[in-house]
Amino acid sequence: MKKATKKEITEIHQRFIERYSDAVTELEYKNAYELVVAVALSAQCTDKRVNIITPALFKKYPSTKELAEADINDVKKLINSCSFFNNKATNIIKMAQRVEEVYGGEVPMNEKELQTLAGVGQKTANVVMIEYTGANLMAVDTHVFRVSHRLGLSDDNTALKTEATLVKKFKNNLHALHQGMVLFGRYICTAKNPKCDECFLTEFCKSKESFKV
Repeated sequence: MKKATKKEITEIHQRFIERYSDAVTELEYKNAYELVVAVALSAQCTDKRVNIITPALFKKYPSTKELAEADINDVKKLINSCSFFNNKATNIIKMAQRVEEVYGGEVPMNEKELQTLAGVGQKTANVVMIEYTGANLMAVDTHVFRVSHRLGLSDDNTALKTEATLVKKFKNNLHALHQGMVLFGRYICTAKNPKCDECFLTEFCKSKESFKV
């Protein structure tokens, strides 16, 4: 597949920033604790579904203090319409316990420390930092992966390699680029039947036919 040229990369960067400079996550949250839980639940689950689940969860467990002492079966029941809910219930309780024990109830806003929490990998940590602090980081989900391949920005076969490539190519405004690529992939450059007639990047598309994720 053809790769985007330096000139194309600059233009793609600019168009994303112009269009999505104010974009934020569609996950609903009120504080760092709620954001970490929502992002953890959103793995292989839609933001829409997470937003349906979290109000009852946060009402019963308003902070890491309550969640750290939660009954696992109760948490499972509250999040059971989410994919991998058994694992996620275990992880968010362990995450809350560590935040209480190690960080005094305050979610750490540092990507390395975030990754010490159960269920928080590099992608989740980066998403939290991008959203909460506007950090100059990139996170690659299925939408960003698909979009970056279709635009010839990356031909990497994993999310982490794609992330490194995008960071190298774009360098700055990464938080806005991340949010923009997620929304673009979710609503325009969709996996099946992409809305090419609504696309503002059609001249840069390398793979209308060949790439399906």
